Amino acid sequence: MSQPSIPNITPVITFNRNDAINLLLASIGMEELSLAHIVNAEAEKIQYVLGTLPGIEQQATLEDLLVINQSVQEVLEAVIKKELLLDSKLNHVIKVISSQAIE
Repeated sequence: MSQPSIPNITPVITFNRNDAINLLLASIGMEELSLAHIVNAEAEKIQYVLGTLPGIEQQATLEDLLVINQSVQEVLEAVIKKELLLDSKLNHVIKVISSQAIE
């Protein structure tokens, strides 16, 4: 067997400080959007178990409610941690923007 021939690809990518700041802000926005979808999915999970979604008529047991409650609580704790990281990321970007305005 011969070794594969990998072509030498060296793309030239250029962007400036403003482009980097815009990419960082866009990434924060996209992560916030994804967290909103996760929270919505958890709310729908609760609605499903409670039978409040249209077309759902089954009754949840106390055990079902406790299991779903624990599951939703764990997911929301993870979402809160991610929100704190995003807040920190945003504060760092704001500092960069502020320092750029001073220069």
